[in-house]
Formats: sequence, structure tokens, C-alpha cells
Amino acid sequence: MKKLVDTFIQTVNAFDVEGALALFASDAVIDDVSVGDAFVGTDGVRLYIEQFFVGYKTASKLLSLEQLDNFNAVARLDFTGNFGHEIGTLKIAINADGLIERIDADLE
Repeated sequence: MKKLVDTFIQTVNAFDVEGALALFASDAVIDDVSVGDAFVGTDGVRLYIEQFFVGYKTASKLLSLEQLDNFNAVARLDFTGNFGHEIGTLKIAINADGLIERIDADLE
């Protein structure tokens, strides 16, 4: 799980949308309470990455990672960008193929 989270952070920090999308299942969901919306499937995940990482020039840094089991973890991240500075959590669920199937995101 740590490698997957590290790769996700590296790809979004590089604004590599295609690289980040390759980490997600085709039916993945990103539910972000802080923006009040859920982003579903490849198109939704693409929109989320383009809008909130590329669009805000977000730089993410992993602060901690708690692995709950083989398929679930909670990552705490430091985000900086055009919006300023925020700390947030990503509850990440992966499928049996090791692809991200769900992220529940929120800011502290």
C-alpha cells in the first residue's frame, strides 16, 4: 500500500494525469467531503485530478500512513498550492488487483 500511495503522490505532484489514472480501477470513486461531491469512474477521477491537483498546482506530501488491512489505509497529507495550505486525509480502498477503487477525501 505504501508504494501505491507514494506512486499516487509522485504522479499527481508531476501533474501526470495519465500516470495517476493508471492507479485506479475503471469504476473507482473519489468522494471528497470538502468539495461536496463524488467523482465516479475514469472520467470523474480525471476531472478530480485535473481540477484539484493540476488546476490548483497542488503539491502533496505524505505525513503518515496507517494500513488498516490488506485493502484499506488512511493517508494523512500536507497539501500546498494556489489555495494556500491544508492538511487532509485520504481513506484509500484497493481491489484485489491492487488498483484504487475508492478514496474518501477530507480536509482537517
